[in-house]
Amino acid sequence: MRGIYFLVFGVLFMSGLRAQEKFLTKEGYVSFFSHSIVEDIKAENNQVLSVIDTITGKIAIQLLMRSFIFKKALMQEHFNEHYVESYKYPKATFSGKIMNFDQLDNRNIETEIVGTLTVHGVEKEISTKVDVAIKEDEITLTGNFKVDVADFNIKIPALVANNIAKTIKVTFELHHKPYK
Repeated sequence: MRGIYFLVFGVLFMSGLRAQEKFLTKEGYVSFFSHSIVEDIKAENNQVLSVIDTITGKIAIQLLMRSFIFKKALMQEHFNEHYVESYKYPKATFSGKIMNFDQLDNRNIETEIVGTLTVHGVEKEISTKVDVAIKEDEITLTGNFKVDVADFNIKIPALVANNIAKTIKVTFELHHKPYK
């Protein structure tokens, strides 16, 4: 009988450990900012899905392009219909690795994240600094990076070329909780 209790406890304990290998958020934050001489454009998305594998340091991020919210509805419409063509390319993704993740402990540290960003059907390797805050029940990643619009084959009509920056600043904040 003691053997059965030990076996049940062992299975429950091991499955609890396995669950802690993955941390997840469905409410991550990503924004982008375009500064030009004519106007500034900012959009925010609070529906970002992200998963971290704490054993390997791998990370996957996905967001719907239509989930970006702009101050002006017309900007949002143009963004989705004319620039990122969200009907054709509905998602943006990032698949990569948090460098030296196995050496991080329960503290805040700056490290590097490298991987492939896919936007508008175009994949591009990126690398950027990221602030990682690790607690027992949460892993938070914050940072920003710049992307060139042309790298993702996003066409800007000449009529509005001065309204949209050629380089966009992307900011992110992702609060991951243990996946159960």
